[in-house]
Amino acid sequence: MNDWFKKKLYAHHCLSRRHFLKAGVLTGAASLTPLSAWAGMLRDPAPQRALVIYNAHTDEQLKAVYCENGEYIPEAITAISRILRDHRSNEVYPMNPLLLDLLHGITSRIEARQPLHVISGYRSPRTNAQLAAHSRGVAKHSLHMQGMAVDIRMPGHSLAQLRKVAVALKSGGVGYYPASDFVHVDVGRVRYW
Repeated sequence: MNDWFKKKLYAHHCLSRRHFLKAGVLTGAASLTPLSAWAGMLRDPAPQRALVIYNAHTDEQLKAVYCENGEYIPEAITAISRILRDHRSNEVYPMNPLLLDLLHGITSRIEARQPLHVISGYRSPRTNAQLAAHSRGVAKHSLHMQGMAVDIRMPGHSLAQLRKVAVALKSGGVGYYPASDFVHVDVGRVRYW
């Protein structure tokens, strides 16, 4: 595993000064917020988190346990990042572990019996610029370029159901694209379109 990837992964385990201060503010606000409102923000307490992913463009499939006993498994995240690579340029970028947690939350709640189909995972800046030039639906500063977004569908489940579950988790952005047959999810700020 290269050093750059290790630093990116390690950044998700460390508590920076900004995150520390933000945690203090959130802790203060927690006393004023009903417990039910925090339920969607809590991390999945499962001792083991796994994903089964099918890449619709490369025809690759992967089943990986990426977190065990609260610890992310770097080799598994590397393998997941590889399957979620930019299929146009073949570039791999480390996917944000919180995005993987979101995908795990979605598949757990819908009780998925089939692999999660990925339409788009990571996008290189060049790929994103090319797509944005030809479509109004592609953001110029897409979270796909930061390994924080993925476009998905789940065989056996409607897009409306997938969207409803993603929205209920309140873990980031959710975009609904029935004409293109996918739901966009990301771990940016909470918003819906």
